[in-house]
Amino acid sequence: MGGALLAFASAAFFGLNNAAARRGVIKGSVLQGMAVTVPLGVPIFVAFALVMRGFQALADWQLSTWLWMALAGVVHFVIGRYGNYKATQLLGATLSTPVQQLSILVALVLGFLFLDETVNTVNLIGILLVIFGPLLLVRRRKAVTGKGQAKGFEPQYLPGMFWGAVCAFGYGTSPLFIALALRNDGSLADGVAGGLVSYVTATLVVAGLLALAGGRRALGGFDKGSTRWFLASALFVALSQLFRYLALAIAPISVVVPIQRLSVVFRLLFNAVINREHEIFDGWVIFSILLAVAGAGALAMDSAVLLGWLGLPGRWIAALSAPLI
Repeated sequence: MGGALLAFASAAFFGLNNAAARRGVIKGSVLQGMAVTVPLGVPIFVAFALVMRGFQALADWQLSTWLWMALAGVVHFVIGRYGNYKATQLLGATLSTPVQQLSILVALVLGFLFLDETVNTVNLIGILLVIFGPLLLVRRRKAVTGKGQAKGFEPQYLPGMFWGAVCAFGYGTSPLFIALALRNDGSLADGVAGGLVSYVTATLVVAGLLALAGGRRALGGFDKGSTRWFLASALFVALSQLFRYLALAIAPISVVVPIQRLSVVFRLLFNAVINREHEIFDGWVIFSILLAVAGAGALAMDSAVLLGWLGLPGRWIAALSAPLI
């Protein structure tokens, strides 16, 4: 129950972070967003680590735990977040949502390859739904683009879909690395310690990349409004990641990941409130998002439990949840 509540809180703050980041990248750059949001996660996690005995947990870690948490930080906070910000800038928060749901498909493939997980009929249906959501958006791109132009925003589909896929890769692989780090034997202290290690590693990587890109000159001038939204995003996403790491420390991925899919609902709600003038809320867009979410649920949830909720007969449940590969 505790892990589920933490995952729910993570989903809510991630949706709020998405709305704040969307406002930030309207006038600000993706690099500026990274330069603000990633480093500010460090002091926030330091404060929580002091309160929740995170530093004591670090003293008991093996080298492999440190390495997996560091890798999780790079793929999630650097690769995944950059892809998220870039896709949000090019497509908007709403249009980028379906393609980012591919992260659950990435997690499934990695689980199949490295954790000896299986694929059943329900999973295959989920795969089709996750893939169909982005394809529906592409087929509707002319109508959606027209509505965007009416608001002064023209979605860029090809690069936006590419960066959405990059985001899906980063967000889809990091839960596996966290699980490998803790080996299903973590505590809340391990969770906050893991978030701190991941943020520190990501901050070092971002600093190195900025130095290679030209340092302060690469960032350009900061718009005051964008900076405020990036600062708000930094707080919201740090809280989201705190609850995520805590949830993954005490609950299995199969519980945490499906609940975190609710972040899509919060994205729609908060963007409707904060970014209505900058987002496209087309009925078909929302339908494609719901398809992708349904597919993600079919992939992430226990198939037998899901089919039981739908009230199917026992023999159907056994047949549909039986491993195919």
